[in-house]
Amino acid sequence: VQLQASGGGLVQAGGSLRLSCAASGRTFSTYFMGWFRQAPGKEREFVASINWSTSSAYYADSVKGRFVISRDNAKNTVYLQVNSLKPEDAAVYYCAAGRGIYSGYVYWGQGTQVTVSS
Repeated sequence: VQLQASGGGLVQAGGSLRLSCAASGRTFSTYFMGWFRQAPGKEREFVASINWSTSSAYYADSVKGRFVISRDNAKNTVYLQVNSLKPEDAAVYYCAAGRGIYSGYVYWGQGTQVTVSS
């Protein structure tokens, strides 16, 4: 199983990025796909997740209304559109696959860095 995250970069506050997570190696139709982030000196935190089968989406309060998670079945890819970025959004963003909305993630990608300049 491989989860390949990409799309991070340097962006000014208020800007946008689209993060991608290409999944391979198994069928994820019964899984939740999630995005987590970890800033220096902080614990990893939940950002968003999506039920691969139903497309039901869930968000941390801190990103609700600014971030949008989606998936493309044909490309086996999950996206995280991050808008209205704030300096506190800067972190390494990880995609993951698991059985729960907020926890229980067993497969992890390598992470992509998001840097926000103020």
